[in-house]
Amino acid sequence: MSDDLRKGAIFLLTGELMLSVMAALIKHLSGDVSHEMLVFARNVFGLLFLLPIVYHQGWRNLKTQRFSQHLVRSVVGVCAMYGYFYVITHLPLAEAALVKLSSPFFLPLIALIWLGEKISHKTLWAIIIGFIGVVFVLRPGSDTFQPVALVGILAAALASLAKVTIRNMAETEPSYRIVFYFGFLATLVSAIPLLWRWETPSLQVLPWLAAIGLAGTIGQLLMTKAYQIANPGKVGPYTYSAVIYAALLGWVFWNEVIVITTLIGSALIIGAGILNMKSR
Repeated sequence: MSDDLRKGAIFLLTGELMLSVMAALIKHLSGDVSHEMLVFARNVFGLLFLLPIVYHQGWRNLKTQRFSQHLVRSVVGVCAMYGYFYVITHLPLAEAALVKLSSPFFLPLIALIWLGEKISHKTLWAIIIGFIGVVFVLRPGSDTFQPVALVGILAAALASLAKVTIRNMAETEPSYRIVFYFGFLATLVSAIPLLWRWETPSLQVLPWLAAIGLAGTIGQLLMTKAYQIANPGKVGPYTYSAVIYAALLGWVFWNEVIVITTLIGSALIIGAGILNMKSR
């Protein structure tokens, strides 16, 4: 298991790095490209990069009896993506990453309401501590509070809802089928706003849009592989490397500085996340 954990940690650390690079690319392009185009590019290029994998698995294996749940998951996931991309462009990268990391604290609550799964005492404490950490990051009532962060909280809740939908389909749907239907349906859903917001990307911008899709897809595949070969409770804490990557990228490219309340919030959120994983 030690070898598996080591490999899992490498996959997860690399996956989070790729997702942080994707976030930085989104922030870089946000001044020149609309959110609608950014979300669509993430999905369409991600789908193109997934097609060889699906071809290898076989097209016949894509037949499903859970199409409606795939559709719900895709619509909810695209809404979460819109919210997260919006937050990336308006908050420092480290704070955007921390707001996104509040998603695991919504998961037990949604699973309780939808699937009837019980919440342990450790998980309940983790949720409370995690949301206290979010309060430190958001700083409500202070001069530095940015209401846009609430969009990120909503996006994190929607992302959790999408994950619970995946869990509800797990008995009959293999991972590659879930990934394909999300990529396919999310591309269709995110194309709808382009009917009135279409922008023809320039030749200079197109490679950057493709890079967003590639980085996001590689990141997701690496993280999926990490959880397949290593114990989720042991390898999971490495996902918090996203905060370090985001802080470094934000500092290097945008001179973003982390304030003391963000550091306190980071410690609480990361600590609560680890406690939540240990309670499983």
